[in-house]
Amino acid sequence: MNTESRFLILFFLFFALCFINTNGQSVRSLNNDGVDNYKKNQFSEAEVNFKKGLEKSKESFELNFNLGDSYYKQQRYDEAIKSFQNSLQLTEDGMLKSKAFHNIGNALLKGQKIKESVEAYKNSLKLNPTDKETKYNLSYALSLLKQQQNQQQQNKDRNDKNKDKQDQNKQNQNDQQNKNNQQKQDQNQQQNKDQTAQQDNLKQDKNKIPKEEAERILEALKNNEKDLQKKLRKKVGVPITTDKDW
Repeated sequence: MNTESRFLILFFLFFALCFINTNGQSVRSLNNDGVDNYKKNQFSEAEVNFKKGLEKSKESFELNFNLGDSYYKQQRYDEAIKSFQNSLQLTEDGMLKSKAFHNIGNALLKGQKIKESVEAYKNSLKLNPTDKETKYNLSYALSLLKQQQNQQQQNKDRNDKNKDKQDQNKQNQNDQQNKNNQQKQDQNQQQNKDQTAQQDNLKQDKNKIPKEEAERILEALKNNEKDLQKKLRKKVGVPITTDKDW
């Protein structure tokens, strides 16, 4: 191999090493810039640098973890959880996984997902049982969870009580309505009876003979009876007595 060929090979090797080093340094530089922004509370700027770094190195635990922190500080808790979960897949280090679970628990707690945060803190303590901050956060989350469950039970009891009261009021209304209906039915029946009695009385009044008319008829009957007796005496010659003295 001649000198020129050797020079070309060395040149390309040097160029390749420089490219790899420059590219790696760029990722580290972006991460460091993001960390500097984070420390200055420039969280949106930190987010930009961490994302740029991830465009070059998606499999970086540190960049995913730091991006989750920048989301967390911006109160974008769902995005923070996703970044921390991504970081979990990129390391086998128990301590790093413990920190990721701890931060997931914090983001869940801030997002009012208390029950889920308890599980995240438990997972963190399984990997690092001596972490005092995680123990404290777990204790706090458990107290919140108990309060939440108590409140839910109180709300349930209150709703059940209100429902029972509503059911009782509805039953009372139905009972009163039934009572009113029965009273109305009884009134209608009584009105029908009264109307029937009035009609019967009217019929009786129509068929009833006035006193004067009855006396006149009775007197006529007496006179007819006397005339008949006279005729019979004349015809037979034997006096006939009547049962009554008219």
